[in-house]
Amino acid sequence: MASKTTTQLGRFVQGAASHDRSQLCGGLAQGAGKVNAKPVVRTADANALGSALALFALTALAIGIAWWWLGRPVVLPKSALAAGHKLYCVSYAPYRDGQNPLVEGTHVTAAQIDADLTLLSNYTDCVRTYADDQGLDQVPEIAQRHGLKVLLGLWLSGKAEKDREQVATAIALGKKFPDTIRAIIVGNEVLLRGDMSAPDLAAIIREVRAQVPEPVTYADVWEYWLRYSELASAVDFVTIHILPYWEDFPLPARLAAAHVDAIRKRVAAAIPNKEIMIGEVGWPSAGRMREGARPSPSNQARVIEETLALAQRENFRVNIIEAFDQPWKRALEGTVGGYWGTFDRRTGAPKFNLSGGAVSDHPQWKIQAVAGILLAGLAFAGAYAAGRKKPLPHFLWLKIAALSFLPAILFGWTIEAVPAESYSVGGWMRSLALASVAAIAPTICAIACAAPRPLPTFSALLDCRGKSSDALNRAVGIAFVAVFLLATESALGLCFDPRYRDIPFASLCAGIVPFLVLVFSIPRPAGSRAIAELTGAFVLAASAVYIVFSETFANWQAVWFCADLFCLAFILVLARDAPG
Repeated sequence: MASKTTTQLGRFVQGAASHDRSQLCGGLAQGAGKVNAKPVVRTADANALGSALALFALTALAIGIAWWWLGRPVVLPKSALAAGHKLYCVSYAPYRDGQNPLVEGTHVTAAQIDADLTLLSNYTDCVRTYADDQGLDQVPEIAQRHGLKVLLGLWLSGKAEKDREQVATAIALGKKFPDTIRAIIVGNEVLLRGDMSAPDLAAIIREVRAQVPEPVTYADVWEYWLRYSELASAVDFVTIHILPYWEDFPLPARLAAAHVDAIRKRVAAAIPNKEIMIGEVGWPSAGRMREGARPSPSNQARVIEETLALAQRENFRVNIIEAFDQPWKRALEGTVGGYWGTFDRRTGAPKFNLSGGAVSDHPQWKIQAVAGILLAGLAFAGAYAAGRKKPLPHFLWLKIAALSFLPAILFGWTIEAVPAESYSVGGWMRSLALASVAAIAPTICAIACAAPRPLPTFSALLDCRGKSSDALNRAVGIAFVAVFLLATESALGLCFDPRYRDIPFASLCAGIVPFLVLVFSIPRPAGSRAIAELTGAFVLAASAVYIVFSETFANWQAVWFCADLFCLAFILVLARDAPG
């Protein structure tokens, strides 16, 4: 009995000891877990931060490489002016920022003209003017001091009193400066504008021609010289304008010089025994594309230099339009109207080397690259801050890279366009709004991906009682509404009044791509199709189809813009309203 009791007691003690050991081990394990809990979290944070930094570094490198490629100089062929020759003549309008010849009372001072002609005398033998009022009657005397010749223009508008003043002043200047004025141009594109009939115009030309010692001509677009070829009998030589960018069927820059050659020969065949001078030829350095005609510094340099080489080979006179950019023309012709200038008053030099060399279409590309890298950095930082309280999957950073890379590149393009495309209060508001959505969309969508938050529908955004009352949801929704409204305004504008409107392909793409990544990353709740979004998608898609065929596939800016609209329409189609 004692033996049995002893045996049972031994088993009890062993069991108790075993139980105590298991409790002790469990307690130690729990204690160790508590002690090591913080380092485990820190290790997860470090891994997430490491992934974010690595992908951001790769994204920043890719942005820098992209902008290096965009900003690389375009090598130009050796210029006809390389031997030290000067331009035959260049169109000269003295107006600067804040000055507008269409405003009554505008007057240009002699000091302003003198400063301009001091610069131009280094590069050209002659300037062409278009009127002789508002202080322009001072040009012949100042040009004479600088050793420059003048193609003196007088402006005919069909208003009898003003026309008589222009004629009288031109006759007086022609008699006073016969050695400085090469020729007098009686009227500019009068027939194109429909300000006067051909017989009335011919009568004024003959009147001036009979009273001045200089040769007399009239300048108009080449089609109107073909239409009114009888006007040739009233002039000493024919002055035609050939602007490949503004042709009814615009031509790319690479074909511009050949077009000038073909048109000049065509006019010479229709009007024999008269010299044909090219009174205007040039190319804009900024503005929207027209079919395959793309304004850019490199294209401007190419057209001018190839045309000058052609003129030297074929031995004809050519006047380049124009000396300086004229900001006031943007109100008449859109952004492109203000960027035909060959010389920059700020630098005191041509926009490109007239002797040949290279020119960049984005000379500030380093600054634009830095701006893009900073924008991508904000997107990564926003995502990291939004998800720092929970483990972040590594593939999240791939999404952040995807939604920030292209917008970061296009953000530099967007800020470059703002000052060029903003020439009124409404224009500034529109440009700054486009730049704002391009800047905000990547960061707000990166935060929404990390939070995570789906893109709310329009109706949910208006329901303050629902989840969209959350500050992040509301911010994402408002940003998307802004993108949608700007895209709709731009699309309808290009449908109904496209000729002078800019194509915001870069800024809209920068605003749309982040939302496209967001809707693929964060599923939306199930529900019925959102009618408001469906309507908006239809408007955008229909506009895109019209625009791409109106602008033609040669206009890659328009094609890109239409792709933006289709992407935005796709996002809208995916929207679902919650039941009730």
